[in-house]
Amino acid sequence: MTNHIKVRALAGAWSIRAAGSVIAETYSALELIECDYDPVIYFPRDDIAMAFMDYTDKMSHCPHKGDARYFSIITKNGPIDNVAWSYESPDADMRQIKDHLAFYPNDKIVIEHV
Repeated sequence: MTNHIKVRALAGAWSIRAAGSVIAETYSALELIECDYDPVIYFPRDDIAMAFMDYTDKMSHCPHKGDARYFSIITKNGPIDNVAWSYESPDADMRQIKDHLAFYPNDKIVIEHV
């Protein structure tokens, strides 16, 4: 693993609510800490209601994690655009986050330890 990125399993239940609905709940969340950035919580894809997630055209590249694909959450009030991302084929040192999604905290979703 790269020296400046740490990934650790989190204890307890974690959830994501969007537009008042729970779209993810897991006991297998991961926390990724990288340099001076805020920690990022990654949720296993199997614990996310993927029927509410839609790929977007947005992509980005991290030299330490690889290429990220972005998702919008589809709600009855409309999409929450590019609010989640996934490293679907992460670099070998970051294989822990494969099959996980992370979400940008904002005023339309809530990421919480429940």
